[in-house]
Amino acid sequence: MAARNVHQTAASLEQPSGVRLHPVQERERVFLIYVNPDPELDRYVEEELRALCETAGMEVVGESRQRRSRPDAATFIGRGKAELLFPQVREVNATLVIVDDDLTPLQQRNLEDLLQTRVIDRTELILQIFAQRAHTREGKLQVELARLTYELPRLMSVYTKFEQQAGHIGVRGGPGETKLEQDRRKVRERIADLQRELEQIARQRSQQRQGRRRLPFPFGALVGYTSAGKSTLMNTLSGANIYTDEHLFATLDPTVRRIVLPDGWGVLLSDTVGFIRNLPHSLIAAFRSTLEEVTEADFLIHVVDVSHPQMELQRQAVMNVLAELGAHNKPMITAYNKADLVKDTYRLRQLVAETPNSVYISALKAEGIPELMHHILTTLRSLLQPVKVRLPYTQSSLLAQCYDLGRVRSAEYTAEGILVEAEVTHDLAQQLKPYSVL
Repeated sequence: MAARNVHQTAASLEQPSGVRLHPVQERERVFLIYVNPDPELDRYVEEELRALCETAGMEVVGESRQRRSRPDAATFIGRGKAELLFPQVREVNATLVIVDDDLTPLQQRNLEDLLQTRVIDRTELILQIFAQRAHTREGKLQVELARLTYELPRLMSVYTKFEQQAGHIGVRGGPGETKLEQDRRKVRERIADLQRELEQIARQRSQQRQGRRRLPFPFGALVGYTSAGKSTLMNTLSGANIYTDEHLFATLDPTVRRIVLPDGWGVLLSDTVGFIRNLPHSLIAAFRSTLEEVTEADFLIHVVDVSHPQMELQRQAVMNVLAELGAHNKPMITAYNKADLVKDTYRLRQLVAETPNSVYISALKAEGIPELMHHILTTLRSLLQPVKVRLPYTQSSLLAQCYDLGRVRSAEYTAEGILVEAEVTHDLAQQLKPYSVL
């Protein structure tokens, strides 16, 4: 088994732009292993892993659950458990085993030896889904960077046996070590190339954001767990036709649309990749330039699937990722979506009463949208600062900025200057401070 993996890895590294240690075949037959310490979450974690497999185009043919206080260092599930699973995996003719957790390279290799089939972990499954869903050049580069970062330590583990066989006391290197160094160098060179390309794209995205900042529109971002309904909400609010489907991670690439509020003021809204429990850190790092759409936003709309039985766990998973991005303290509107699927309306009203700045909606049926618009308007007003200033006619350009970056309540032209009452952004308020009228 280890020798086969070596050949797969070496062959993959001949084309570093497409390294894939475990290519997914159509309708791969998979056997799932859950190691969940909390029995109350069994149904949730199992349904989510099955949904990930369905999204990846795999067929689940068998499952096993195990309770462990901590993973086994050598095999994660323990050698005895692996030996018990071997006939079950063979009986259902599984071609792939997926463990619903992160495996070390050693654990992965040992499980493959014991189960006599390929083994991947939850992180690699999500990486494969992202690879299938990425369509733009940036998305493909980000996914490849995440995959290579994930695969590099596994590549080093594959060659361990060769290094042990090749080396002797006082003798340096050997065929295995030489090949390992060559492949490691290829991967690291490709990672460096990808990082340079993505840095260039990040600069271009930053310029685009700066360009948007010069527009007279505040900027918001939709965030939420994958399949919470963000893209559906974007379509409802903007009249756009962003791709949606029932599978996870339907949207990877950010989309920006202009939303017109009831009072005529415009807002730019971005829809980005959905989050998930234990989102791989390599993906967060690779998609950082894309996720900066969230960190640069003036406010966030957190879309929560209120019909999901583990809604609170999903909401907390999103908040954890926002905290990692440094965006958890931004002004936030919580939109409890899919309210049409909840029969207990008292529960909906209670959630809204307990959650500041929240509303329940159905993005699909466009229910509750006027209330959501009201919350957006209220949030935007909270970002503005009231000012009363007398501008010299030589500084009339500041009046134009008041119109562009705020709301002008009145503008009176007097002999001493232009008397302006307005609500403007905090940055502009600082520029206007020398002209304040007490």
